[in-house]
Amino acid sequence: MSHIIVVFPKRDNAVNIRNVLVRAGMEVSAVCLTGAKVLQYVDNWSDGIVVCGYRLQDMQYTELREALPFSFDMLLVAPPSKWMEGVVGLPLPIKIYDLVSTVEMLQQSQERARKKRKERSRKRNDAEKKLVDQAKALLMERNNMSEDEAHRYLQKSSMDSGTNLTETAQMILTILNE
Repeated sequence: MSHIIVVFPKRDNAVNIRNVLVRAGMEVSAVCLTGAKVLQYVDNWSDGIVVCGYRLQDMQYTELREALPFSFDMLLVAPPSKWMEGVVGLPLPIKIYDLVSTVEMLQQSQERARKKRKERSRKRNDAEKKLVDQAKALLMERNNMSEDEAHRYLQKSSMDSGTNLTETAQMILTILNE
């Protein structure tokens, strides 16, 4: 799920946008008045959508866009003359249907990107496979384990240490070869 942050210089505008999104079944993670507050929230999340106006209390939306990680999308609610490349825009006056469908589209786009990143991390290249096989062979030889036991040991160690299987295999090879 993408985190949605609504940021407008006037609290009433921000709350109204949040209410529209919540009524449409979306979960809004934060409502802010300043770009600085948005950046505080962003530090804790891996991706999300920022719905904002072009002028915030402490900065322009362009400054905020530059400070946001690439994994965050921005939906700008402003006249088309204020839009810039890389930012999705909605013209004023804003239509509820347009707002909801655009946020849904951005959420779907982020979900696809998340799945792509996950698939990329799952696929091991030949060198990584060889490293895992070497670690399993060493575990089998030194600890009298079967291949399945060695593989389960690698997986458990990987989960316990919070590293991926390849990094765990590298650590085991380093430790056992000393």
